[in-house]
Amino acid sequence: MFSKILIANRGEIACRVIRTARRLGIRTVAVYSDADRDALHVALADEAVHIGPAAASESYLSKEKIIGAAKRTGAEAIHPGYGFLSENAGFAEAVEAAGLVFIGPSPASIRAMGLKDAAKALMERAGVPVVPGYHGDRQEPGFLAAQADGIGFPVLIKARAGGGGKGMRRVDRPEDFEASLEAAKREAKSAFGDDAVLIEKYLTKPRHIEIQVFGDSHGNAVHLFERDCSLQRRHQKVIEEAPAPGMTEEMRNAMGEAAVRAARAIDYRGAGTVEFIADVSEGLSPDRFFFMEMNTRLQVEHPVTEAITGVDLVEWQLRVASGEPLPMRQNELTINGWAFEARIYAEDPSRGFLPATGTLSHLLFPEGDVRIDSGVRKGDTITPHYDPLIAKLTVHAPDRAAALAKLTRGLEQTQVAGTTTNLDFLIRLGHQPDFAAGQPDTGLIDRDVEALTSARQPDDAALAIAAIVEAGGFAQAADNDPWLSLGAWQLWGEASRPVTLHFAHGQQNCRVAAKGRSLFSVAFDGRAILVRLLAGEGLSRHVEIDGRQSHVDIFETSSGLTLFLDGQTHHFHRLDLLDGGEEAASGGDRVIAPMPGLVKIVRVREGDTVAKGQALIVMEAMKMELTLTAARDGIIESLHVGEGDQTSESAVLLSLRPEDAA
Repeated sequence: MFSKILIANRGEIACRVIRTARRLGIRTVAVYSDADRDALHVALADEAVHIGPAAASESYLSKEKIIGAAKRTGAEAIHPGYGFLSENAGFAEAVEAAGLVFIGPSPASIRAMGLKDAAKALMERAGVPVVPGYHGDRQEPGFLAAQADGIGFPVLIKARAGGGGKGMRRVDRPEDFEASLEAAKREAKSAFGDDAVLIEKYLTKPRHIEIQVFGDSHGNAVHLFERDCSLQRRHQKVIEEAPAPGMTEEMRNAMGEAAVRAARAIDYRGAGTVEFIADVSEGLSPDRFFFMEMNTRLQVEHPVTEAITGVDLVEWQLRVASGEPLPMRQNELTINGWAFEARIYAEDPSRGFLPATGTLSHLLFPEGDVRIDSGVRKGDTITPHYDPLIAKLTVHAPDRAAALAKLTRGLEQTQVAGTTTNLDFLIRLGHQPDFAAGQPDTGLIDRDVEALTSARQPDDAALAIAAIVEAGGFAQAADNDPWLSLGAWQLWGEASRPVTLHFAHGQQNCRVAAKGRSLFSVAFDGRAILVRLLAGEGLSRHVEIDGRQSHVDIFETSSGLTLFLDGQTHHFHRLDLLDGGEEAASGGDRVIAPMPGLVKIVRVREGDTVAKGQALIVMEAMKMELTLTAARDGIIESLHVGEGDQTSESAVLLSLRPEDAA
């Protein structure tokens, strides 16, 4: 076994590897960019080496800097984590050439599966079923369009390199093919340095089921059963579970054997995942699943496999890389219970899952039998430089219903303030009828997207509590003097104060009145809510709202407050009249950058007439493309950016004037 390893990654996965290495008595070396100088993975490691600026291309993607850090610190091996250089055959070769061990498969295995078109051809020869489509080298747009016509719409355009949903576009109509192809190629080029794509038949009711495989250098290979990863948005996984609902032993054996054949075909060593797409239009069937790709690394969702098998997959990686045989044989592996993993992101589902930034002014995870994998702490900042993952929440229970109930409860108990998150979306998804019934498919979120992602308006209780906070009622509650808390001298009548609350897509005018000791009445829309502040301190209290008691936690920043009540999160912001975001959100005359990023394409010129919803500018931010559209009909009055420009959040990109303006 190794005595010291370097982890060529950051965030949650770096922390995950460090914890297993520490348990095994292995010293760890972290690497960090300028943006990660104070990151959690740096604090957890035994040593840490600075490798460059925030841009991944100059730090976490720099083979030379990472290998240099390993040599400098005396590390014997490098764990690549996932993402960045984890599936880069050239990096694995360079690690081995430097006399170090790459904790992963051989460069030849990575290369064999690195390009999806070549991988599919290899799998066909190995007897593994593949999705119908075009997997060749020709890339002329007209030729690819003809292939799509021959396959039959809908089709999926997919980058042949990389993963994570980048460079993928579903196309339902021939007339949309050209624009979708351009966008997929552009995104693939940016993410992977390779704009080649393949075209596949898009199954109208598919499930994404993947098999965890493991091989060693002694010729052994096993699978550790399946994970269902069908709940996806923009081809990126949201909630994963193991085992897959509805899976029969016959189909599990067929998929497991196919996955092991795939691993043996490339003499695979280490942890890998063989991803299949299953046509479930007539239910799960062992003759209707197809190979999609193989990820030659550890997967983000590996904790659900660990939960049902009792295996530490990172420990297996370390043992196999050090030359040991697999710790268990196939007949020794069993499934115990059910597990779910939910990915908690800084993003806004109501705005097309737009990534978000911000400083985590408050971060609280549930206690008890819930696993949290995170690379951030309270006070850390979610930056635009890297993936906006906050944490992965994993639960395990004897059966699916109990596990899903535990997952939903765990999400309701999670508190994040300082940035927008997908927590409410995940909670709604846990209650979605098809998912709750064990009938997921990859189109579920898109079909129910409005119900799952629409901005939830605060209920009466949340409005009442927020109004009392804004009126100053909580600040002086310790003195039990609501007259003092509301401050102003009153001529006759009771002490009261008007408050205007601002929240996503709306606002509410309220009047807060002091009624007695820690008792307030909040009036709005012709009704009044009676709120009594009970036990607690500051902004964490038990409250009685119209005779019903709850606990509320409130966290304030200069820009607003976040309220946690009855398992729901409510954000209220304080209006900044100098911020262009409000105008942009209400369909104003300016297009505003939603976050820092790079202007990739400007589709209009000054003087052009545009229609509401028309694409104007394509930005790249946080590893994805964002298309900004016109909020109304009008004429481009002025352009403030050009292609290649870097922009800050809330920067004005262009201005519109009405068509009939002089």
